[in-house]
Amino acid sequence: MSSQNKLTIKSALELVYTDDLANVCIGLKQLEVCADLSVIEPIVAIASITTNRAIKKEVLEFLSNVVDPKLPPIFLPFIQEEKYASIRQELLSVVWNSKLDYSSFLADFVEVAIEGNFIIALECLTVLENLEGPFEEHQLLESQLHLKEYIASDRSMEDDQKTTVISEIALYIREQNEGVDADLLFDEEQ
Repeated sequence: MSSQNKLTIKSALELVYTDDLANVCIGLKQLEVCADLSVIEPIVAIASITTNRAIKKEVLEFLSNVVDPKLPPIFLPFIQEEKYASIRQELLSVVWNSKLDYSSFLADFVEVAIEGNFIIALECLTVLENLEGPFEEHQLLESQLHLKEYIASDRSMEDDQKTTVISEIALYIREQNEGVDADLLFDEEQ
């Protein structure tokens, strides 16, 4: 990366870090042109700290519009990090609004659904339903393992709404598993 490009990225990020919507929009437009994936972490951090809804909306829209296929493995850890738990729902909506393929992270989204509350589980179900697939057998098996552990735990009795969503996720995994020679570990009633 050229030193000129680094300066442009730095000045664009400085604009995005202001609490002024116009400056944030200008900075994000500059980043669309010159930025690389190194700006994702600072942009996610801005989304997590701003209290300005309009700024948060612009930042999340920027993230949704990133088209670099190298983004998914960089972005997924932000969804999983406790540090960004306050915006996990918004980060999940970035994924399902994205045009990128997160199919290789099927089991990760199942795990996030299980660990989260009802709303997070619902967002994960939306993400799962929008994944392109096909899924690798190990992703399906790992998803099944997460679901089996959840069903066997006491947590499955804590929230009826969440348990209903997790059951929908289990049915989705079962549908995806058809044609893969593996036991789903789930009864038909669930």
